[in-house]
Amino acid sequence: MNLHEVNRGIKKHKKKLRVGRGSGSGHGKTSSRGHKGQGQLAGWTLHPAFEGGQMPLYRRIPKRGFNNRWALKVMTVNVGDINESFEAGTEITPEALSQAAKGRYDVLKILGDGEVTKKFKVSAHAFSKSAAEKIKAAGGEIVILPGVAPVVKGEKRAKKKTAKA
Repeated sequence: MNLHEVNRGIKKHKKKLRVGRGSGSGHGKTSSRGHKGQGQLAGWTLHPAFEGGQMPLYRRIPKRGFNNRWALKVMTVNVGDINESFEAGTEITPEALSQAAKGRYDVLKILGDGEVTKKFKVSAHAFSKSAAEKIKAAGGEIVILPGVAPVVKGEKRAKKKTAKA
């Protein structure tokens, strides 16, 4: 296949297939739906995962564990990566790391893999013990940021009651 052959035969505005318009069309009489059975009825469509009675893929694959959809997404960055990416004396914040850390996250945690030779002021939500020790040993400073506030059950209701009273 060559580049000029890629779009050959593709029509931008393809006409809708007109079924049930005589036997000469090849799609007449039963309109390509066949005889009898629920497939011939108007409004009936096949379930997208139906495999003709065979056990469907979504039931064949084992499901294991529990995926907590409300869990906080933790982004981890090693001190060695910070040491390579930033100059000495730089204040490192989650915003500064956003170029290096791809994707969405709720909590930023600094891990202790690698060596720190420069002095940094690092702000993050969490630090491993080894990361905190390495940053402090290099003359740096760590700032622990507050995490996402947990939802307290019944807090709104309690505030409304105190406002009324």
